[in-house]
Amino acid sequence: MAPRRLRRSGSIAAGLVLVGIAVAAGVMIRRQASAPDIATATVTRGEFVDTLEIRGAVRPVRSVVVTAPMQAGDLQILKIAANGSMVKAGDTVVQFDATTLQHTVQDKQSELSQAEEGLKQAKAAALITTNQDQTNVEHSTYDVSRAKLGVVDEDFVAKVDSEKARLALADAEQKQHEAEVKGTSNQQASETGFTAQESKIAKVRMDLEQAQRALAALEVKAPTDGLVSIMTNWQTSSPMGAQQEFRAGDHVWAGAQILELPDLSSVHLAARLEESDRGRLQLGQTATIRLDAVPDHDYQASVTDLSVLARVDFSSWPPQKNFDMSLTFADADAKLRPGMNGVARVAVGRMPNMLLVPAEAVFLVDGRPVVYRLAGRALVAVPVEVAKRNKEQAAIVKGLREGDRIALTKPPTDAGGASR
Repeated sequence: MAPRRLRRSGSIAAGLVLVGIAVAAGVMIRRQASAPDIATATVTRGEFVDTLEIRGAVRPVRSVVVTAPMQAGDLQILKIAANGSMVKAGDTVVQFDATTLQHTVQDKQSELSQAEEGLKQAKAAALITTNQDQTNVEHSTYDVSRAKLGVVDEDFVAKVDSEKARLALADAEQKQHEAEVKGTSNQQASETGFTAQESKIAKVRMDLEQAQRALAALEVKAPTDGLVSIMTNWQTSSPMGAQQEFRAGDHVWAGAQILELPDLSSVHLAARLEESDRGRLQLGQTATIRLDAVPDHDYQASVTDLSVLARVDFSSWPPQKNFDMSLTFADADAKLRPGMNGVARVAVGRMPNMLLVPAEAVFLVDGRPVVYRLAGRALVAVPVEVAKRNKEQAAIVKGLREGDRIALTKPPTDAGGASR
């Protein structure tokens, strides 16, 4: 009997254990089924900041624009500094093809040498002519002096001889005059030739100097330290395609703006403000800026410029009126680059001591704002009254308490419409 009782007691105990395990498993299953598998957030109390989002681009207040030479003929970029690279004053930032101008300089140097050599030969020939003219004048002067010695009174010689002497003197004086006139004429002709040749030399030398300056201008150097920001080449860009920057091989026009060297200490965010938002902004308002290229950092800034007059924007139809504005960075760093795009969230209003919830936790149900509050292990739809809302937070006036936990996504509903 005793062994049979013992076996019965063991069977009862084992059955009770199995029943307990089954009950525990059922409880766990019920708990897992009732517990919502949805991310939640806690309702907090604090200051709600009403923000206005404005998209803009980083621009420098001060910058130096590097342009192509004005008088250098056909211009083709041979080398150009890398976009975004730092350069020092005096560094070469753009180098143009110099083949044509080098030939021009060589031609002008050769022409100048020929002209100078021609002037030198002309002066040597003129010197010989001048010496010959002087010799002729001296000879004619001697002949006049000798002819004067032959002229005496008729009392001493026959009248015929005296007349011959006078004729010889007149002939000698005429030759002297002709020699002097010829010498003067040759000298004037030489000087006129010298002047023409010197003018030609001056013209060739001026052309040579101009070609040399143009040749030197083909190697453009940075006038100041800065960050290279290559500008758009409108000749290679199409209205329907992407804008292209200047690059090696491009032909450019005289005076074209090739690149910009902005002062990084003066960068700011330039933006355009819609007419409906202009009244919400004023100078001095604070803002946070998140740039597309630096998504892991929020820059602090403030509104420092607001245009008084609107500018008509014809890029859209119908044309819209926009106001220019700028925000100055309070914590600018080396990551900032001109041309970067980003979003500024300007604080246009503040509401202290408000219940704050994430903006994505508020849903519209039948046209009314609703949040899903965690009650025990169930999510309950709770109508709320929203005072203000931005893309990150919503300020709640009624319907919640500090510390409540609410769902960040809308929970699914069962067949009866209740949230699980």
